[in-house]
Amino acid sequence: MALPQPTLADLRDTVAFEALMWAMTRPGTVQSLPEGVADLALALLDRETRVHAEDPSLARRIAATGAALATPDRADHAFCATAAGAMAVLAVLPVGSALYPDQGATLVMPAAIDSGSLLRLTGPGVDGQCELRLGGLPEGLLDLRSARCRYPEGIDLVFVDGRRIVGLPRSTAVEVL
Repeated sequence: MALPQPTLADLRDTVAFEALMWAMTRPGTVQSLPEGVADLALALLDRETRVHAEDPSLARRIAATGAALATPDRADHAFCATAAGAMAVLAVLPVGSALYPDQGATLVMPAAIDSGSLLRLTGPGVDGQCELRLGGLPEGLLDLRSARCRYPEGIDLVFVDGRRIVGLPRSTAVEVL
């Protein structure tokens, strides 16, 4: 009996999904994507997800997955191409509820990993504490995130810098040093 062989796209999606999984389960660690932010969209999205995308070309690729394009206030995932756009989207993304925390959204946004502000992360998945530098974040982003994350409710953040990503789950506390 012949077993189905994964395509190159299947392998890319698997690597992207694993990178995201490790980024979210080990906050503050830098993971690598095969090609870039579109890898995350192709690995995560399907006909059961609602997505907001600022970039029209990414929105077209997302639509090809069968995912429904949505306004930020109804999105399960949001892909922002600019830091300024991410701030506006973060303000309205769903946070879930105490009964359904899984309905909190994920925001994917650009950042300069290994430069900028020094952050101290604590919480689940962090061995004690870890430090991370993130630059290019809009003023007040981390304060807004903190105000909107009342665990188990909240929004997960994924910072993208080219092919590198860092995850910041809603359960992670962030202190700017």
